Amino acid sequence: MLSVSLHNIHIHAPVGLYSQEQILHNRFEVDIDVSTDLSIDNEWPLIDYTSLNTIVQHVFLKEEKLLENIVKNIFNAIKAEFPFIQKIKIKVRKLNPPMQGNVGYAQVAFES
Repeated sequence: MLSVSLHNIHIHAPVGLYSQEQILHNRFEVDIDVSTDLSIDNEWPLIDYTSLNTIVQHVFLKEEKLLENIVKNIFNAIKAEFPFIQKIKIKVRKLNPPMQGNVGYAQVAFES
């Protein structure tokens, strides 16, 4: 199993349900882990982590209100660019979400 990870991708974007979030933006962190089965004897595919970062950056450019949609869009874009990848794990954290109390982050994660 070949795995490539990219963690703590920092994004500042207008993602959120509330109108103030569209204006003030929120801070996000994204973790991506991808893997594929292969044998040591075969040529290994390139899983370019620069491309993974570019995918995340582009997904956050599109207007979205829900973290679930962000995760789904990242997943679909990774599958489109790297169809040979067999496992994908994505975590998106909204840092200091605008809610009562002191909350470090809200997170949506998906693994397939």
